[in-house]
Amino acid sequence: MARQSIRDIRRAELSQAAFDALVLHGIRGTTLDRVAKIAGVSKGVVLHHFKDKDALFEGVQRKANTVLRACVVELLRHAETPLERLYAIIVGNFAAPVFQQEICHAWISLCSDVPHNRQSQRIQAVVHARMRSNLLSALRPLVGPAAAPRIAFHLRTVMDGIWLRASFQIAPMAGAQGIAEVDFAARHLLADKGVRPESLGAARAKMEGLADLILTTRAFRDQALTAAAR
Repeated sequence: MARQSIRDIRRAELSQAAFDALVLHGIRGTTLDRVAKIAGVSKGVVLHHFKDKDALFEGVQRKANTVLRACVVELLRHAETPLERLYAIIVGNFAAPVFQQEICHAWISLCSDVPHNRQSQRIQAVVHARMRSNLLSALRPLVGPAAAPRIAFHLRTVMDGIWLRASFQIAPMAGAQGIAEVDFAARHLLADKGVRPESLGAARAKMEGLADLILTTRAFRDQALTAAAR
């Protein structure tokens, strides 16, 4: 594994401090002074690595999205069928390294900035385009090219809605509950497409088992966080 530079390490630390400030104070209450205080550095150090608050939030968004992408990509490496690819995407979006209450809170704070920030808009456009592409790749062999886009849209909407609901709840939502809700939607959307329920269950079970086995290891977490720091 390539060694990180001091600059990369510092940027990762400041991105984490900004993330922590978002969880505590929301996007409006997160200031460069607060980020500096959490990181234990001066405001000047923050500005040395990020030219302004928008640049710092961009780093936070990229970090969160990189970890989520790493979860999905790792599961896709082990998917052997279209259904397994579909459940790799579903399970990866609710995996332990990314689907946590504090991350849900930070996510909704960042999303609230999208209508007012062009860079946030571009980042979210890339994230949604990647999600759509992954879903279409899994769905086309199952339902055909005509039906795949609409089913992909509904599944993306359900996943976003669960993240939104999790951010509003006082008690944390378990990732297993998020997976179960998307599984419910997938079964109904695929009910008349000739996909057998037992095949859906087997694909889900395989990906959940792999997520528990691989995505919770320290080696994977270190790899994902290293990628997020770049």
